[in-house]
Amino acid sequence: MGEIIAHDMKISLIISTYNSPKYLALALNSVLMQTRMPDEVIVADDGSGEETRMLIAKFQKQFKVPLIHVWQPDEGFRVCRIRNKAINTAAGDYIIQIDGDIIMHPHFIEDHEKNAKPGYFAAGCRTFLSEEYSKVILESGEIDIPMILHNCMDTSNARRIPILTPFFKYRRLHNKTTIRGCNMAYWKKDALSVNGYNEDFEGWGSEDCDFSIRLSNSGLKKLWLKFTAIAIHIYHTENSRDSEISNRKLMNETMEKGLTYVPNGIKKASGQKDEQI
Repeated sequence: MGEIIAHDMKISLIISTYNSPKYLALALNSVLMQTRMPDEVIVADDGSGEETRMLIAKFQKQFKVPLIHVWQPDEGFRVCRIRNKAINTAAGDYIIQIDGDIIMHPHFIEDHEKNAKPGYFAAGCRTFLSEEYSKVILESGEIDIPMILHNCMDTSNARRIPILTPFFKYRRLHNKTTIRGCNMAYWKKDALSVNGYNEDFEGWGSEDCDFSIRLSNSGLKKLWLKFTAIAIHIYHTENSRDSEISNRKLMNETMEKGLTYVPNGIKKASGQKDEQI
């Protein structure tokens, strides 16, 4: 089978969420604004309640591409497990991954598609929306991209200048940990080859870096998408850091031992029934 080229590949967008319907509504509205729609959208839901289910059902009527709700019971912070379920469900060749507190620039999917390359995975940047303006859009539910970009705290990461991206794209090929799960992309076959996320990670922290390290250890290289594929992080209070030390220990073990494959990953998760709503 020959290489998949950009205009032939199918793109799955995975959005992780947990009981934050106002944030998720903004994320889903930003999908509808894309210049290049993903071929499907999968909401990876770590145990949200009825309000989130109803919100997704509402958007399913608006979307012209499949909007799939993959859910698991609320048993604590288990983002690795729900992401694995979403990866396993994905029909696309290429997966773009964000969190449910992200507003995507209208060219976000298009930018990721243009930079997709076999043998590589991509790390995008994020910019932080101010607390004050976050409150405004969470209340109104409306997205005004120029106003949002004007109210971002990190002006560098809020600038979309694709002509500059090639000067930065290959600068972090060997830095295995500079990545955020709220803006990254990878080929599904590559995720399967390392068995996805390590479900030994529970609670917040380092699970995305561990995934990146194993992709790198398997021979893939990382692209850094500076000045393109802009992800805007809506302000909220930070998650609990109770698991940070134990999770970092797991990540360091992956680095030190050069691990690529984890036993507690997609294959284990795929034998269990996903609940799609």
